[in-house]
Amino acid sequence: MSSSGNSLDDEDTFKILVATDIHLGYMEKDAVRANDSFVTFDEILRLAKDNEVDFVLLGGDLFHDNKPSRRTLHTCMELLRKYCMGDRPVQFEILSDQSVNFSYSKFPWVNYQDDNLNISIPTFSVHGNHDDPTGADGLCALDLLSCAGLVNHFGRSNSVEKIDISPVLLQKGRTKIALYGLGSIPDERLYRMFVNKQVMMLRPREDEASWFNLFVIHQNRSKHGATNYIPEQFLDDFLDLVIWGHEHECKIAPVRNEQQLFYVSQPGSSVATSLSPGEAVKKHVGLLRIKQKKMNLQKIPLQTVRQFFIEDVVLSDHPDLFNPDNPKVTQDIENFCIEKIEAMLDMAERERLGNARIPEKPLIRLRVDYTGGFEPFNTLRFSQKFVDKAANPKDIIHFFRHKEQKDKKDMVEINFGKLDSKSSSEVATLRVEDLVKQYFQTAEKNVQLSLLTERGMGEAVQEFVDKEEKDAIEELVKFQLEKTQRFLKERNIDAEEEQIDEEVRKFRQTRRENTNEEDEEVREAINRARAHRSQVEDINMSDDDGMGRKISGQAMDFSDEDNAPAPTPTRGRGRGRARGGRGQSTTTRGTSRRGRGGGDVPSGGRASKASAKNMSILDAFKSSSSRQPSSRKAPAKNYSEEIEDDDSDIEEVSFTRSSNVAKRSSSLSSSYSKPSSQSLASQRAFFVDDDDDEDEFDPFKSTASSRRNRR
Repeated sequence: MSSSGNSLDDEDTFKILVATDIHLGYMEKDAVRANDSFVTFDEILRLAKDNEVDFVLLGGDLFHDNKPSRRTLHTCMELLRKYCMGDRPVQFEILSDQSVNFSYSKFPWVNYQDDNLNISIPTFSVHGNHDDPTGADGLCALDLLSCAGLVNHFGRSNSVEKIDISPVLLQKGRTKIALYGLGSIPDERLYRMFVNKQVMMLRPREDEASWFNLFVIHQNRSKHGATNYIPEQFLDDFLDLVIWGHEHECKIAPVRNEQQLFYVSQPGSSVATSLSPGEAVKKHVGLLRIKQKKMNLQKIPLQTVRQFFIEDVVLSDHPDLFNPDNPKVTQDIENFCIEKIEAMLDMAERERLGNARIPEKPLIRLRVDYTGGFEPFNTLRFSQKFVDKAANPKDIIHFFRHKEQKDKKDMVEINFGKLDSKSSSEVATLRVEDLVKQYFQTAEKNVQLSLLTERGMGEAVQEFVDKEEKDAIEELVKFQLEKTQRFLKERNIDAEEEQIDEEVRKFRQTRRENTNEEDEEVREAINRARAHRSQVEDINMSDDDGMGRKISGQAMDFSDEDNAPAPTPTRGRGRGRARGGRGQSTTTRGTSRRGRGGGDVPSGGRASKASAKNMSILDAFKSSSSRQPSSRKAPAKNYSEEIEDDDSDIEEVSFTRSSNVAKRSSSLSSSYSKPSSQSLASQRAFFVDDDDDEDEFDPFKSTASSRRNRR
């Protein structure tokens, strides 16, 4: 560290390394880009150690996959152990009740206070949408790191009815931080919970005005739909700084929200996971210094990130070069694209000079709009020219065309060039749930849903696609079928088809209007699917090479084709999938044994799926329990402070804020247990810097350091 860096630090200053969206394991099977995420994570942790930070704060998506590979997990644990373990003492203490902060952990305390571990740099992290908890036990990859004592996983909430965010209370000298965290939740659900006042941020009872309130969130910040994002105005205005994860474009310089009077920092990702303009912005991490109610954010550019250059070309903008009627226009377009790509490669080569840490091959993307009668050339043959020059030769060029309006009277002018220049975070994305909903809403009457709802089916399909919950759709169908049967049974409906159809339509419409109850149905169905999968995994423990194992004395062969155990014959011989007798019924995964010519015996006492599929409304009625959601209200602040954004080169930007707006009245408070070494008097003390300290801490000088007392 430089002497200037040392002059900024003392026993009252927190130093925090801030990063989000590291996406370990991204493209790990690619021959060129396999190590990109690991190399950059190594650089981030090295920066934390070199700058002697108090702790590392991660904003979600540490892993790219929900179920990271052994190599990814091993490399992550290796790096955390290499940089975060050591003899250097931790200089801050925790004042809050850790059994509340880490209630989902088997070891509910911060890792550096564990007698069996020697932690020098604690790491705090929330989970993202890529590595969120799944399965019957609701575990994620971060829980493995937490159990190993390498990461402090906080900000979890499994409730769909209400969320209470309890802060981790930290103190170093006279500086106190209330660290709030909220792991990734589906945006539509969290949006609705904010609207219904079901999200509560708890505050410490004592000396509310003396706490620096830091919030880490992992949600959509840009608007992707009516409710598919979280507006900043939803967050409580007593917050001082919000670290916003999930968005990949680096906007790490704090931006003031004029309505809520807090600052938002969006560090962005440390590896490009899509070829969009937002990913081409220079990648940074932040070195955040906090002293009492003042903060300073230093941007640190990452040196090991693979270069990424992107450019757009609209062929119709070059009438002097390209004429659609020219028979050789396609060859002219190809030559023009080669020149553009070669220019980007030359630019990458010049930037790479003098920095051996930058990967050799850059990412290149040329987007070509061929609207106006042009035809694209063969991109596969074209990409072969850059195999040895670019890291992504297969998708180095992308052709697209916009639909032309037929009726000029009704034509709406759209600036497609401006639309394409926007970052991916600013352009709405179509998700699986949207596709399912759109399909059923526009489908013919004979294929529309009559029992299920489009929303519930969409979420089940999303779980099937994203989390590989192969039983999610079937369990949702069974769950809603049972609920409808119970409804009809309670109303004593006669077994007349027309009357039953009418009652089913009414019941379906009621469920569609009650979104909270529908959320609970989908969650229950997904939990059933996860429980079933975990039972299957306990039975079907297969090796990667496909070797068979013995379970309960019966030999079972594991097939790679459908991940299901093959039936075991009682006699005869065969290789691969053994033959069953004629008349043998087919079942899904999870059977403990299969007899020749006989029926299947489901494992774990689970009812046969074949019989469930043959059920109808007229056949049987079953009973189960229903739930009612509850709601709670959230609280609401005001303060003044100075922020300095210090770029690593020379650029320095100051953010100053001074406000006398009175804080909105009351907020919920929660009690926190205090360690025996911390006296009540010391916690309630209000510290004021003397003039010498202020002179020493130039970046923290504030012209308006006082706030109106909170009511």
